[in-house]
Amino acid sequence: MVPKKLFFTKGVGKHKERLTSFELALRDAGIASQNLVRVSSIFPPHCKVIPRKEGLTYLNPGEVVFSVIAENSTREPHRLIVSSIGVAIPADSNTYGYLSEHHGFGETEEQAGEYAEELAAEMLATTLDVEFDPDTSWDEKKEIYRISNKIVRTSNITQSAVGDKRGLWTTTIAAAVLILEE
Repeated sequence: MVPKKLFFTKGVGKHKERLTSFELALRDAGIASQNLVRVSSIFPPHCKVIPRKEGLTYLNPGEVVFSVIAENSTREPHRLIVSSIGVAIPADSNTYGYLSEHHGFGETEEQAGEYAEELAAEMLATTLDVEFDPDTSWDEKKEIYRISNKIVRTSNITQSAVGDKRGLWTTTIAAAVLILEE
């Protein structure tokens, strides 16, 4: 059961009930009709990142689907919330990478996304048993992390929202959905 494909998605929902706002965020992300099983944060070796539109075609209603999910909710009017999934993928496709979940308040999408990427890169560095400093490991020209001379691609998917002005529950989600192929 090693996933061969993965796609990223995100969504926002607002409702007077917290659970319903979560459901609406899942609908916005396109994954409300699946039975989601939250898993920890390993990016499988030889896994291919595919576009959301393509990934959704692999899913069936009621299917059990493994995913890494970041979720945040508020009913405080005007409060900025964010959910982000970061990924660090080593250049060597035989090696596994990392996914990270981040849920924050008062952060922009850019701030939360960068933090989630750094977190994933740092977790990968610890498995490689190397020191990691996001400021010195970042190659700005190539926009990649260099960890002990191993190139690591990072990216993120991030969803932010501002708490509903009438006090409805506002929920954000970001997810990495794993596709098991036969």
